[in-house]
Amino acid sequence: MTALTRWHVGPWTTRGTAAGAAFEPGRKRTPDELNFDIVGLSRIVGRRQTLPEEMLVRRCQAALRPTDPRVCGVQTLDPEMSAELAAVAARAFSWLEERAPAGYQFVHTDAVELQPLLDLSADVVAVDAVVQLADILLPAARLATSHVRRSPAGAWYAGDATCNWSGPHPTPDEAVAAVDTARTQLINQLTTAGREDLARTSRRWAPIPVEPT
Repeated sequence: MTALTRWHVGPWTTRGTAAGAAFEPGRKRTPDELNFDIVGLSRIVGRRQTLPEEMLVRRCQAALRPTDPRVCGVQTLDPEMSAELAAVAARAFSWLEERAPAGYQFVHTDAVELQPLLDLSADVVAVDAVVQLADILLPAARLATSHVRRSPAGAWYAGDATCNWSGPHPTPDEAVAAVDTARTQLINQLTTAGREDLARTSRRWAPIPVEPT
């Protein structure tokens, strides 16, 4: 997979503690656990591991994900294995960075997060960036920033990673039309609020992402 056709803004991994910081069992991953999650995320998105990386991940899994239930934020690796996993996680994150959707960027804070680029002069501007920069109540924003996806039952919805804001629709075109209508409403709301500068970026807004059939 070389491009993300469906995404959500915000954290893509569980949050973890910084190296050297006090652990927060049950709330945040240890640095080793977070690195393990980053490697796992890249694999889910489509990165292929080398054989040495795959063997390392298996060894780390045995240490960090034992079969008996344990609270997160406790398990760590020995220093040598920890350093090897950190190096793989760094390569995995670099791979993710290169595949961020147009108008967005992956950042590594205490989690891997997808954030909109706040550059209004860019060739592609994320609607999420416009909403964030407006910093005012925009009723159309929720649906205007949606992507379109198909449910297991076959119907189509417009929403984000966890919620549906419009649907069910019988076809993806109808779900896209609902988001498109919300984007038009958003332009009008921005103009009414005196943010014509943001409204004018609409010609460069990222296309509505649609999950492939």
